[in-house]
Amino acid sequence: MKPSDLSVGETARRAGVPVSTLHFYEAEGLIESWRTPANHRRYDRRELRRIAIIRVAQTLGIPLAEVRVVLERIPRGRTVDPEVWRKAAEPWQAALDARMVQLARLRDQLGYCIGCGCLSLKTCPLYNKDDVLGREGPGARRWMGEEAPSVPGTEDGEELAGDLQDQHPFADRVDGEDAG
Repeated sequence: MKPSDLSVGETARRAGVPVSTLHFYEAEGLIESWRTPANHRRYDRRELRRIAIIRVAQTLGIPLAEVRVVLERIPRGRTVDPEVWRKAAEPWQAALDARMVQLARLRDQLGYCIGCGCLSLKTCPLYNKDDVLGREGPGARRWMGEEAPSVPGTEDGEELAGDLQDQHPFADRVDGEDAG
């Protein structure tokens, strides 16, 4: 045994994860252990930092495949200086910036959309007549920051807004006025 190594139980306790999570991370190639002559699994104390990075990345929704790419850029078996960590994390910068933009959009519009009752079709970010956005690709196109496609026969959206109001189930309650 080395003076800086930890048992699997100690590592799990220090990292705040179940032992099974350590085994999973190891099977995925994200962390490494070694075995004693008695076949006990041991972890270098420096693996705690890798586990912390994995856990933070998971809370941010970063897939483990992307975590692995970053961790592969970090040398093992020695103390890593901050510049190496910074360079290793560079691939996440643009993705995190884009995610922050999406989260800000969600924060700013979610309350409106959850309780809206479709009171304003002119500004509704979700209404999608005839599934026009479905032709542009999967997912919530407007929420992902993509502009709505132009619709033939409309100029600057005025005719489309009228069509949306006419065909929407709550067309009698437009722009915050309840018809009842």
